[in-house]
Amino acid sequence: MTGAPARLLAWLAVMATFLTACTPAVDPTEPGSGQPMASASAAPTTGDLEAVPSANATQAPEPPQPAPLPAVPQAFALNLYQDGDFVPQYTFDWCVAASIQMAHNLIDDTGGGTWASSAQQSELWEMARARSSNSFNGANPRGWAQVLTEVGMGPYAVVSVANYEDTLQTAARAIAETGRPVGLVMWSGRHAWVMSGFESVGDPAQFQEFQVTGVRVLDPLYPHGSGQWGPSPEPNSLLTPEQLATQFVVREPRRWSTDLPTGYLLVLPVAA
Repeated sequence: MTGAPARLLAWLAVMATFLTACTPAVDPTEPGSGQPMASASAAPTTGDLEAVPSANATQAPEPPQPAPLPAVPQAFALNLYQDGDFVPQYTFDWCVAASIQMAHNLIDDTGGGTWASSAQQSELWEMARARSSNSFNGANPRGWAQVLTEVGMGPYAVVSVANYEDTLQTAARAIAETGRPVGLVMWSGRHAWVMSGFESVGDPAQFQEFQVTGVRVLDPLYPHGSGQWGPSPEPNSLLTPEQLATQFVVREPRRWSTDLPTGYLLVLPVAA
């Protein structure tokens, strides 16, 4: 009987060791361990202060930026004139034809196609007169505009503007937008000048309202001038609005057949 208890104790010791070796270790990261799980990929809850953006999330558009404040008007100048563009009228009647020749020269900056001959001026005069309804058998502003358009410098249109400052703005803006000169109907409808450029406070391309401070002109009657209206300015002269106003005055429609109201008449380039 003495050996039996000893063998029993030895057997129990062996079984205890075996059971201990077969018991799994507790991993706090495994489910059912009674410990909280930690996951590196877990998404934040709605109570988080900072959300982790998804790789496919769309960024919210930036709010529109306020429009920049308009710049302060600065001195601006534009002049189409180059040496050789001026052409005199070869008779006291051909001012419209000479103005058409000068308009071509101002537009064509290649320098190789100057219009200046007397024979061509005569032909242009006949074209303008044939397209005019004038009781004095001359060329009126409509004939002037139509010939400019037909010979490839248009389109041009005749406009009447009641206010003098508005007239200068209209002419300057047309030159800036089209790169073509403006015809000025002078002496209450008796003569033609060409406006080749201007100076202003404010660029017409940036400001709806700007002030014209100077006007570049070409008078085909130079150097003769008029005893009634005054001397002809030199070609490419820069006149103040006040100087121009001594010869550029309103025209009444009674002298020719037109539905245009009384005002300052322009032969105006129109954007195609």
